[in-house]
Amino acid sequence: MVEDNHTSPSEFILLGFTNREDLRVMCFVLFLVIYVVTFIGNLGVIALIRMDSCLHTPMYFFLSHLSLLDVCYSSTIIPQALQNVLVEKKVISFIRCATQLFSFATCATTECYVLAAMAYDRYMAICNPLLYSTVMSQRLCIGMLAGAYLAGVISSTIHTVSIFRLPFCRSKTINHFFCDGPPLLALSCSDTHAIEVLVSAVVGFNVLSTTVFILISYLLVLSTVMRMQSVASRRKALSTCASHFFLIALYYGSSLFMYLLPSSRKSSKHDEVVSMMYSVAVPMLNPLIYSLRNADMKNAMRKAKNRILSSLSIHGS
Repeated sequence: MVEDNHTSPSEFILLGFTNREDLRVMCFVLFLVIYVVTFIGNLGVIALIRMDSCLHTPMYFFLSHLSLLDVCYSSTIIPQALQNVLVEKKVISFIRCATQLFSFATCATTECYVLAAMAYDRYMAICNPLLYSTVMSQRLCIGMLAGAYLAGVISSTIHTVSIFRLPFCRSKTINHFFCDGPPLLALSCSDTHAIEVLVSAVVGFNVLSTTVFILISYLLVLSTVMRMQSVASRRKALSTCASHFFLIALYYGSSLFMYLLPSSRKSSKHDEVVSMMYSVAVPMLNPLIYSLRNADMKNAMRKAKNRILSSLSIHGS
């Protein structure tokens, strides 16, 4: 089909992870395992928080939604990428591509604000424990979460509409494994400078504002922790904050590289590696870092295991 030079294609071709035949099976198995671990891990976190009344606190309320976002994140990207590994014609329709970008951008932006809400929760719990239960009310938590989702939808709408209004006439081949903003902008034959500035401004505001908020919250937490008399309490708090901060740095650092670094200083391979960090690796690591290093979650897992074993023994007898 011959397309008009000033119209957009009805479909795109995603190049995927690799074109090498000898690496296809390995890539498929690797990313299938990552997806299964991400899916089960994050749904497990949500289930534990729902079942255990001891986890019905603001911290775990936000954590359950972080896990939900990670499930949506990975489900938006990885199944399509796995399908493309197996087929010769790696096609995605125009509408599906736009939907994928919108869903991905919504989850990414919402996650920024949920992480900021979690940082504020830790600040209140450690720095102002006497006011914690009063300030972190159910109403405030729901309001903060609603604001996070609203910011995600508004940001992704601007992101998606501004990019998909452009004419894509240079090529319909996306040099990436999913429909992300920078690879799509590279396909447009019109001047994309204004759109790049708009997208960078929106992403920059979301990332930088929440980054500053998180940094200030954790610096205040660190200051309070260092004044603690108990060495054990100090070590526990530092260990928890360090693991949280590692994931936040990985998530925000890769996002900043992808969207705010000039395109002339990046390559498509670097883009793919960085995208894998925040869209594939972080959703898999979140339940491991936030749960397996958390005493409350470990206790909830033990209780859930004991309930399951008790139920099986009753049915077995």
